[in-house]
Amino acid sequence: MIGEMTAILYPVAANAEQAMAAPLGRAAREREALGVAEEAVVFTTDPTGPAFATRDAAVAAYGGLLDEPWRKLTEQILPGQKIAQAAPTYEDGRRWPAAPASPPRTAWRLMVSYWRIATAERPIEAPQARTARRGRQPLDPETLRAMARQPLRPVEPQQPLDIGLFEVRPPDAPHILMPDE
Repeated sequence: MIGEMTAILYPVAANAEQAMAAPLGRAAREREALGVAEEAVVFTTDPTGPAFATRDAAVAAYGGLLDEPWRKLTEQILPGQKIAQAAPTYEDGRRWPAAPASPPRTAWRLMVSYWRIATAERPIEAPQARTARRGRQPLDPETLRAMARQPLRPVEPQQPLDIGLFEVRPPDAPHILMPDE
């Protein structure tokens, strides 16, 4: 017998704190979330709550809240640190330089995935990266995060495949395209 697959019911809320405390409802898909919110929604994952120095401290603080699949702990680099990218060295038989003596300081945060109700403060759509890159304008970190979270969209609809003059589909296997000489 094949096991049943269950959908994750994500909270529908205006922000991550409301998603944790008192969501308007729960929905697995966007159309269901639209029905709950009665306005535009977007799927997002946002941090909430305090930052913890260790994972054990975060697990102790949140305890049973981590049982839900839409809540998870992630380790984040604390802001305000200068982190240089490592350049390959190719010296002494090693490709990469030695790791820095002190790794960047990190903290553990609770990340909440939910259907966010669109508001004026946080628009539903961020510009696509290729469009923003052409604009040559500096982008704030929040906009960059929004662009990284959104799904890729095609520039134009995909066109049907072309079959050339010297290609043929065999009658017994029409899904195959063979060269015809």
